[in-house]
Amino acid sequence: MAIDRSPEVAAAGDAARELLEQKHRAREVTLGASRQAIRACASAIRAVHRHEFDKARSLIGDARALLDEAEDALDGHHDVRYTGALSDAKKEFAEANLTLAFVADQPLPTAVDLGVETPAHLNGMAEAASELRRQVLDCLRRDEIERAEQLLTAMDEVYALLITVDYPEALTGGLRRTTDALRAVLERTRGDVTTALVMSRLRRAIEDGSAGPG
Repeated sequence: MAIDRSPEVAAAGDAARELLEQKHRAREVTLGASRQAIRACASAIRAVHRHEFDKARSLIGDARALLDEAEDALDGHHDVRYTGALSDAKKEFAEANLTLAFVADQPLPTAVDLGVETPAHLNGMAEAASELRRQVLDCLRRDEIERAEQLLTAMDEVYALLITVDYPEALTGGLRRTTDALRAVLERTRGDVTTALVMSRLRRAIEDGSAGPG
């Protein structure tokens, strides 16, 4: 006599649909929260560039709450934890925090401090260093050469660190590409600072000469 498998098949289907529905809901919450966190981080970086540090910290706090919401939604669903959106949001969160630290002269937060994975922290650091180009150019426009040199040094130190992280891209989250992009930004910025230094010295030499004996 043939065994009727229809109840077992139906039960398996019901269990699968229930589990997948839970994962789908978790994923949708994560995607929404991650997108909002990315927007908050982008706004925070803009605030940093305007030296509106309190506003930047508030926006970073908003992003932290959204990331926590995403993490809570994924509790019990670790197989969908490392979606692209959440990884991107954590990288942007690291970038916002590190940009603020660089510009406001604060200690650099670690990956543990930020609650992000090491690849997100390193990629965020690379992008934060690239963001410093805007600060350098602003300093040059204000003739703040010394500050521009300090920021350039920070960019150089980040690049020097990142080129030593020689691991497969699957482990570093595409760090090599991010580091290559930083190198291009760093070289352009170095050229701008060098030109400004030469012009500044030339200007001082002309002024000193005009102030000398007639």
